[in-house]
Amino acid sequence: MPHRSAPFAPARLWERWRRDPAVVQTVRSTAAATISYVVALGLSSEPAPLTAPLTALLVVQVTLYSTLKTSLRRVNSVVVGVLIAIAFSVLVGLTWWSLALVILASLVVGRFVRVEEFVPEVAISAMLVLGVTQVADTAWDRVLETLIGAVVGLLFNVVLVPPVWVDTAGDSIVDLARQMRRLLLDIGDELAAPDAFPPPGATDGPVPSPAPAERAAARLHEARRLDNDVADVDAALRQAEDSLRLNPRVKEGLLHRIVLRTGLDTLEISAVVLRVLARTLTDLAKQRGGTELFRRDTSLALEETLRALGDTLVSFAVLVTSHTSTGAETAEGRLSGELSSARSARNRAAGLLREEARHSPELWQLYGALLAEIDRVLDELDPDHRGRRLMEELDRNTQAREERRRRVTSFAARARGE
Repeated sequence: MPHRSAPFAPARLWERWRRDPAVVQTVRSTAAATISYVVALGLSSEPAPLTAPLTALLVVQVTLYSTLKTSLRRVNSVVVGVLIAIAFSVLVGLTWWSLALVILASLVVGRFVRVEEFVPEVAISAMLVLGVTQVADTAWDRVLETLIGAVVGLLFNVVLVPPVWVDTAGDSIVDLARQMRRLLLDIGDELAAPDAFPPPGATDGPVPSPAPAERAAARLHEARRLDNDVADVDAALRQAEDSLRLNPRVKEGLLHRIVLRTGLDTLEISAVVLRVLARTLTDLAKQRGGTELFRRDTSLALEETLRALGDTLVSFAVLVTSHTSTGAETAEGRLSGELSSARSARNRAAGLLREEARHSPELWQLYGALLAEIDRVLDELDPDHRGRRLMEELDRNTQAREERRRRVTSFAARARGE
């Protein structure tokens, strides 16, 4: 019997491409560069005005805010380079030492005019203009083509507003929480059944189980790799934050940015704590000298605690990425229930660890550190803690906005002579 979902495969593929920033950026950049070249052919005296499509390629970004920022920097860098070239052509002309001075002056001035990544473009524009005989005509054409590319790229993003990448960033945040949950589940499973799991990367078939210290060290390396995942999510979130700025389709963009940013900050702190937790278990495994880390009932209690902690992390990520009030209320209710379960499991594990400490008093510091790390994650995920954090961020952003408004008002007053 044929699979009924096969005819819908192209639709699913198109939906995935439409949500991929790389695909969207490729299509938009190609269209903007082509349009800018056609416009430049009619306005510039150059037979092949390639500066216009080059500028469009550089300025058309995934978000409107990034496009505007890049356009201003690109035009600024070209204009500054052209002015430097005109000044040198009038004074000294083109020689090997004047070329060196042009490059030096362009790179230095580019730093002062804050064109950021387009500092080399200042020197490139100056050299291209200085190397021709008709300096004024070439300078004007280069500035004109740059303006055409920048304006076309900007209008392209104004007329065809780029997508809002909040969903993509939200998916990345949830995926990060799920990776952290898988790590906690792996640690808990190994605590509960230390001889049942082969070493990472082992082939199928019976293999000797590694020592507890080796298993703990392997999980520690996995916890350290979470830093790379956090960096990837941070990049996706910065793109989402830019897509909310200056976007006419978005209301309350500041609130969306703060909710996602504080959510990622909480997961980042939790990832750091998980790395410390894995370090504590590694040290404990070394202290135990190859024997099981805990008694059977203690291992099962810790396994239950880590499993509940992983579920709580995922529920927290779902909460901070919910777009509707109904979804947020449902996620918050689920988070509260899982936090309660995690704390109950933690309290049971704490009582058993106290018994462990009576039999092995030399390890009480590691037992206490393990509980403190679990408590830290639970505190970070608590809704009350998150509410305070959101209010602090909102207050800080409001104060920063008021400070910017005050500076603008003060500058305008000085300009009027008041």
